[in-house]
Amino acid sequence: MEKKWQSLVMMVGIFMTLSGCGSLTQTSESLSKKQSDEIVIGGNWELSGPISAYGVVQDRAVKLAIEEKNQQGGVNGRQVKYISYDNKSTTEETVAGAEKLVSDGVNLIIGPSTTNNTLAEIPVTQREKIPLISATATADNITQDKSGKVLDYIFRICFKDSLQGGSLAEFANKKGYQTAAVIKDNSSDYGQNLTDQFKKYFKGQVIQEESYVSEEKDFQAILQNVKKAGAEMIFIAGYYENAGPLIKQAREMGLTVPILGPDGFGNKGIIELAGIENWDNIYYAAHFVENEHASDEVKQFVKKYKETYGNAPDMFAALAYDAAHLAMDAMKRAGSTEKDAIREALAQTKDFKGVTGTFSMDEWHNPSKTVFIQE
Repeated sequence: MEKKWQSLVMMVGIFMTLSGCGSLTQTSESLSKKQSDEIVIGGNWELSGPISAYGVVQDRAVKLAIEEKNQQGGVNGRQVKYISYDNKSTTEETVAGAEKLVSDGVNLIIGPSTTNNTLAEIPVTQREKIPLISATATADNITQDKSGKVLDYIFRICFKDSLQGGSLAEFANKKGYQTAAVIKDNSSDYGQNLTDQFKKYFKGQVIQEESYVSEEKDFQAILQNVKKAGAEMIFIAGYYENAGPLIKQAREMGLTVPILGPDGFGNKGIIELAGIENWDNIYYAAHFVENEHASDEVKQFVKKYKETYGNAPDMFAALAYDAAHLAMDAMKRAGSTEKDAIREALAQTKDFKGVTGTFSMDEWHNPSKTVFIQE
């Protein structure tokens, strides 16, 4: 498995009453033509609920990308319409959202943000043969069925858990850490998969392993066990809404050792939860970093996002922005919005240049990308 890492320092319907069948038929034909002239992209996002900080920024980024493309004339001379659905951060609403987007006639779906919600959506998109691009679902099995066969209509543009878990372990190895404590979210595939991959590639010894579920807020007991073990570093395998309080409580307990985390740390809400005074000696896997060496494309994206929404984009916004542009690029290359044509164009993606890097799609519908370790 190829692993790359780099240490970086801070990144509508109109209803009318008409007389005469002729007029009614003409109006229907006009509406039908207008609808057929539109390309429809659907978004299924966590716009409310406990992980809405991921979904909101991604929804905004997709809107921005589509607005930019429409201002440039659209795709193959057609305007792009965007319909987004709030899945309320639950798998049940995610499935309901996918069904609603199907009934709305979307040509492609982007989202949701997390692995669990994406796995819940996949049966719907596979059944309807609608291409799905995941911007941020990192579980290794997202693009494959239980037998290991690639899922024809499922693609992603983020790196996999095995790559980021392995890269974080490699980073720890290069830092020379001999012992580690692992704290994982045991209620998600995300936390469990990351833990497995980190332990697989870490050359030192995991001397303490603790777990929690996503609803927990008090981590004093498990942190006491970690402190007693005396590990040189801590790996937290979970999302920002738990990792923030974990970091805060660890630092307040006197645990000053380095803390490593996955891309789930990459929402700025984690700093508020942890406390800015505790946000030190933290390292996490990142898909996107804004720094002085950023490309013109990255600088322009950051500028437009700030102007539109009032704050800087995070890596989740950057990934969703790339997912939207990849979707429209595939439609342009296909010269069609027919589902199989889009699917084939996505599968043949080569050297796509996005703000999160340049990548090609492999045979498993995963991108070949670099993992950045942000300090």
